[in-house]
Amino acid sequence: MTYTESIHYLYNKLPAFSRSGAKAYKADLKNTIALCNFLGNPQNKIKTIHIAGTNGKGSVSHILAAIMQANNYKTGLYTSPHLKDFRERIKIDGQLISKKWLVHFVEKTMEIADEIKPSFFELTFAMALDYFAANEVDVAVIETGLGGRLDSTNIIRPLLSIITNISFDHMDILGDSLQKIAFEKAGIIKENVPVVIGETNAETRPVFEKKASEMNAPVLFADKKYQVISSEYSAEFLKLSIHDNENNRDQNLRLDLNGLYQEKNILPVLAAIHFLRNNFHLKDEKIIEALSQVKKLTGLFGRWQIIHENPTVVLDVAHNEDGIKQLLLHLQKLNYQSLHIIFGMVKDKDIRKVLCQFPREATFYFTKAHNPRALPEDQLQQMAKEFELKGATFDNVNQALKSALDHASSHDIIVVCGSVFVIAEVESL
Repeated sequence: MTYTESIHYLYNKLPAFSRSGAKAYKADLKNTIALCNFLGNPQNKIKTIHIAGTNGKGSVSHILAAIMQANNYKTGLYTSPHLKDFRERIKIDGQLISKKWLVHFVEKTMEIADEIKPSFFELTFAMALDYFAANEVDVAVIETGLGGRLDSTNIIRPLLSIITNISFDHMDILGDSLQKIAFEKAGIIKENVPVVIGETNAETRPVFEKKASEMNAPVLFADKKYQVISSEYSAEFLKLSIHDNENNRDQNLRLDLNGLYQEKNILPVLAAIHFLRNNFHLKDEKIIEALSQVKKLTGLFGRWQIIHENPTVVLDVAHNEDGIKQLLLHLQKLNYQSLHIIFGMVKDKDIRKVLCQFPREATFYFTKAHNPRALPEDQLQQMAKEFELKGATFDNVNQALKSALDHASSHDIIVVCGSVFVIAEVESL
């Protein structure tokens, strides 16, 4: 097979959540276990860090990978979805999985795949484990796909589990309350394996504490140990002053992921370092160095990513109620003349919970990704009218961006958000 044929096979032969939504979700681990048995159980040959959460798990995964890389540990990184290239999902030390290796994997698993019919995500995750084991990584950072308890990634036994936060998303699969969603995420907590919870919430804390107690897993709520004292935003960096409540000590950090919502994500990272020092020699100066060059080390994009100035154009993958809330809180801290929002979402999100948050004075450009799950732009426009949000429709994000640039002044801000798939189609990315 060629690389193109292999990618076509992955996208078109296997059911993919990105195209089909809940229909592609396999609510058990049978296929992943079967694939790993076929591959010689690569998950048992590597050390791992497991990360779940509603928002922020991609950022936390990349930040931790950067820290491990900067400390000279060969680091695997498995995340989803990708923006431009399928191979973004599987990296070692920031380098994409090789095309040759990908083709070889597809060929060697084709027979068992035809037999058990795995999902796109199940086969992709097995590919990552096999690649990391074959290349003898020192550690692999593994981001869950959806939920935790029944997520394909939950066959690993990590050194550390991390749950960034809990908010409403994928309620059709994970449940319609924060407690139900937390129960699914808490499924990654393993016996005697420490777990970091990024955000303390009165509704979800008992869920995590109960599961951790059952598993005899040490649990640390990151926002109880650490707090952000102050932050300073610039177009290049987010400067943070962090207080360690246990040791009564302050530290100053500079993060090149400069969205203000990274204030939340840095706390579980610091708590994770607290545990990871038991297994790895992590130098303070290397940690500080890594935080200032996460994008360079790991290739993370689409998080408050500024691609144009005068006017400022920002790309952000915020796509659910809490993600948009954090994005808007950042905007409130900035000085600008007018706000332009290029917006598209997929059908299976709670779109009204997002729309009701937007400022009515903004100018909207309703669009869609070219994806079967995308909500047509005219339907999105009609829903927005319920909340007195006004704007034109565009068949694709690049038409919308061109129009926004034509209408914006040099002191305006243009934000593209609402869907990872919309961000992925921005041509200048």
